Amino acid sequence: MSIDVKALGKVAVLMGGSSAEREISLLSGTGVLNALLSQGVVAHAFDPAERDLSELKRDGFARCFIALHGRHGEDGTVQGALELMGIPYTGSGVMASAIAMDKVMTKRVWIAEGLPTPRHVWLAPENQTRERIIYVPDELGLPLIVKPPREGSSIGITKVTGYSQMHDAVALAAKYDPDVLCEEFIDGEEVTCPVLGIGPSARALPVIRIVAPGGAYDYQNKYFTDVVQYLCPSGLPEAEEREIQRIVVAAYTTLGCRGWGRADLMIRKTDRKPFLLEINTSPGMTSHSLVPMSAKAAGMSYEQLCLHLISQATLDTPPHA
Repeated sequence: MSIDVKALGKVAVLMGGSSAEREISLLSGTGVLNALLSQGVVAHAFDPAERDLSELKRDGFARCFIALHGRHGEDGTVQGALELMGIPYTGSGVMASAIAMDKVMTKRVWIAEGLPTPRHVWLAPENQTRERIIYVPDELGLPLIVKPPREGSSIGITKVTGYSQMHDAVALAAKYDPDVLCEEFIDGEEVTCPVLGIGPSARALPVIRIVAPGGAYDYQNKYFTDVVQYLCPSGLPEAEEREIQRIVVAAYTTLGCRGWGRADLMIRKTDRKPFLLEINTSPGMTSHSLVPMSAKAAGMSYEQLCLHLISQATLDTPPHA
């Protein structure tokens, strides 16, 4: 499918922003900007932390590539502002972005739809007392994971192996989010799988298997080292890969995602059952990022991927509908 680059008009690549993931967003956005420029797109960098979003309309931008990560970028707020201005954008709309950003809300939807996700305990601020916290391992077992439900990039996460660690783990997560999510630890292999498209046309790209030293797939290893192995093709049995792709597409469409996204899962060692951890509606596009790697395995270059995504930019409600 050839894309008429001139018909795309003036494109803003939204990058940076004010979230804890600003640094990664700048890397993603720079990559996307250079890719679009190399394809002849009239593209410009736009940092919402430094410029008011209203300038997008004033400056005549026809569409936006959202390369923001985390809050005020991936959570439906920027999407809502662009809806009001009538400027089409990449990725999911307001509702799907808001739900997917909140891991607790995401789990509620997935559980209601019968999709597999680790058992969890949600601690609202008023429930983060020592008396309540100490019972969480009784409910979920040890080890368990404690994390802020609305952050990404492995920020604020602790793997708790003993009761004595619970209080510090909850305190750390609460620095990033008033609510805290405690989650059953799934011992096994970590995989991720991107999805492109919308509704019935949504399709999964090849699965990537993540092999981290000692299982330490943390912020540092995720972005700034080369010690993590990303295997694509995954090397999983074909039936297993197909089942993961099926679950991921169901997880994506159930939330109403569109454009693109990437789901992270664990495959339990004991019975090879996959469990959904979360879905990213504005995945990373850095040199280490996984969607470009998976797309490449499917025969799509980084530049083609960026061009495809911006060509699919849309609004929840088309103008004058």
